[in-house]
Amino acid sequence: MGNEHYFDWVYAITRRIPPGRVTTYGAIADSLALGSARMVGWALNKCAPFDDIPAHRVINRKGELSGRHHFAPPTRMQELLEQEGVKVVDNRVVDFDRLFWHPAEHLEDL
Repeated sequence: MGNEHYFDWVYAITRRIPPGRVTTYGAIADSLALGSARMVGWALNKCAPFDDIPAHRVINRKGELSGRHHFAPPTRMQELLEQEGVKVVDNRVVDFDRLFWHPAEHLEDL
């Protein structure tokens, strides 16, 4: 699988994350059974031309907005999450366990 196909799968999964929910780079990688959390982050960093990919809903395994520096301005990731009702304190999603959406549970939707 070339990078472009891997990226397409990452984007397809990311598009399925419901508003007000979050997932992790690692959960996306695990659901693809290929690659790593770092590769998912790299793919999402390259998705800027696609407005329909809600990359702001992908966070790290600790619930932190580790990708915020790839948004302009860096506070944009938090702003987008908060517009969807996700509370963020000190760059960390509050109630992360309750808001977590696992892509592997929704693969049949892809």
